[in-house]
Parts: sequence; structure tokens; C-alpha cells
Amino acid sequence: MARTLLLGLFLPFAATAAEPAAQAVAPLTSSGMGGQLLQLLLGLLLVIGLIFLLAWLVRRVQQIVPRGGQVINIVATQALGPRDRLVLVQVGSEQVLLGLTPGRITSLHVLKEPVSMPTAQPASGEFAQRLMELLGKDQKDKT
Repeated sequence: MARTLLLGLFLPFAATAAEPAAQAVAPLTSSGMGGQLLQLLLGLLLVIGLIFLLAWLVRRVQQIVPRGGQVINIVATQALGPRDRLVLVQVGSEQVLLGLTPGRITSLHVLKEPVSMPTAQPASGEFAQRLMELLGKDQKDKT
């Protein structure tokens, strides 16, 4: 009896409280599928834009960090197969030849004398001239 009396007292308040909520929901459902799709698309574009912004910031921060104080340098690499390679690494004044496979890195040899890498020389004028002649012939043949 007390339960029905309390329910009778609070039921009108619950009904009036539910009316504004129903009215607030009505405009959202009236916007239809197009509004929801637009909202979804804008949210997706915002997330993708945020990802690109963070990637750009990470690259900028990595460029700012000085890298001159590195102790380990890769002197040369040579591919042996699609997934295997040799890497010549310099640590301080010592060079180490490493074998790299997908699941393993193996020290193959420690060199007593460091290998000096030949410096690349610019292309000679003769090569550049010959290249220009060949390119010129191709363009004349097309016209």
C-alpha cells in the first residue's frame, strides 16, 4: 500500500521529467542519417588529421636531437639474399663484421685494422658530356 502511494506521488514528476528528455532527443533523430554520417565523417577527419600532426611533430623533434655523439656507425652493408645481409659496424676505433638474419645477429669477425672506405668521386666531365649527347640524340629522334 505504501509502495503504491509513493509510486502515485512520484509518477507525475517522472512523466514531466521524461518529456524534456524526449523533446531533446527529437531534434537529433530528425536530423536523420545524413547528419549522423556527416558527424562521423568530421570525427574521422579530425582523428586522421591529429595522427598526421603527431607524426610531423615526432619527425621535427627527432631532427632537433643532436646525433653527432654516436659511438656506433654503420660503415657498409651488403645484401646476401632477400632477408640476409652483412653489416660492417665501427665501434670507437674497432670495426666488427656482423651477419644479420631475420631472427639473429651474429658477430662474424673483428677486424684488426679498420677498413677505409674510398670516397666517391664526382662524375668526370667526359661522362656528363657523353650523357648529354645521348639524351640529345633521343630527343632529336622523337621530333
